[in-house]
Amino acid sequence: MTLALVDCPTGLAGNMLLAALFDLGLPQAAIDAPLAALGLAGAYAIDLEERRSAGLRGLHLAVRGLEAEPPHRHWAELETTIGAAALEPQLKQRVLPVFGLLAEAEAQVHGQPAERVHFHEVGAIDALVDVVGVCAGLAHFGIHQLVCASPPAGHGTVQTAHGLLPLPAPAVLELARLRGIPLASSAGFPAGELTTPTGLALMAVLAERFGPAPALVPQAVGIGLGSRQLDRPNLLRLMLAAEAPPTPSRSPNLAPTALAETALPEILLEQQAQIDDATPEDLAFLADELRRAGALEVFSQPLLMKKGRPGVLLTVLARPEQAEGLRRIWWRQGTSLGVREQLQQRWALPRSSRELATPLGPVRLKQVEVPEGERRSKPEFEDLADLARRHGLPLAQVRQIVAAALAQEELQP
Repeated sequence: MTLALVDCPTGLAGNMLLAALFDLGLPQAAIDAPLAALGLAGAYAIDLEERRSAGLRGLHLAVRGLEAEPPHRHWAELETTIGAAALEPQLKQRVLPVFGLLAEAEAQVHGQPAERVHFHEVGAIDALVDVVGVCAGLAHFGIHQLVCASPPAGHGTVQTAHGLLPLPAPAVLELARLRGIPLASSAGFPAGELTTPTGLALMAVLAERFGPAPALVPQAVGIGLGSRQLDRPNLLRLMLAAEAPPTPSRSPNLAPTALAETALPEILLEQQAQIDDATPEDLAFLADELRRAGALEVFSQPLLMKKGRPGVLLTVLARPEQAEGLRRIWWRQGTSLGVREQLQQRWALPRSSRELATPLGPVRLKQVEVPEGERRSKPEFEDLADLARRHGLPLAQVRQIVAAALAQEELQP
């Protein structure tokens, strides 16, 4: 698995990300083909040149629109065009969420439905080239795990199609709010835009997380330069790397610092309400609806409330961007008049999913790597239960058959 790290000490922009991919050796044909599938052949030109920023080299990229009369595209029209285009399914699954998130952020900022957002509000032809190009470039290099440093957003004002706007740009702030993205301090930078909506939307969708990089072995580095002159190198570094091999000499009694070398930090939203006026059936339905709305965990604890009434503390853990949708479930299906919210940090061990072939049929496995480097696998219970019903076997026997298939696979060279 190829790991990539985006280091963005002076901000994020789509053209800087694409320039860094070109610096890594991305052929232009890799982005021209999907753009042609969207009907954009001959609608743009890419100006790419090597420059210096504060003494450091890199590539600078600018997109020039060649359309005599650029059309005003709405997000609804663009979504239909991308959905119908002959693009690789994996590429389409990356491009659509990026533009969808951009449209959602702009819609919130301007107070209108997302489908009515004009395309110029998500960047016109340069955004199309940047978004499609970056998504295609990451696929070209086989990048499956991406970590992005927290970017500074900038301060001051910027001239836009809507006039003079404050920085960070409203859409940048909305993207950070929607996805719970930490923005680094802009203290010490001259006034100006450092992170663009297109750049942040790309990383919000494509990056696994924002924060420090895990232990890695750098293999290649691409440098994309920004256009502004700063008091420091204005650059973005895209590193292709391999995960550092585990250290075999670790003690089984790991200290917290050793755990932090392997575990990944996540920011989660916790929602809670104390309920004493709902039936058990109502509580079960509310919990199920919260799970269906995307909550990562829903659990309850009995408690004694005022006037000696027995009650339940219902707790939800979710991604920060899911807050609004989950609140709607609380209000629609619950009886509580209030919901408490706070952000929490969770350390999670790296995990992945795959499918195991067994004599009874395929079973999904959840795999996790512990700090000592050992990998553990656990079959998904729903798959085990489905096989037990399908073959009329005891659940314990199905577990044994799956465990034997997994052991046999691990013995194979």
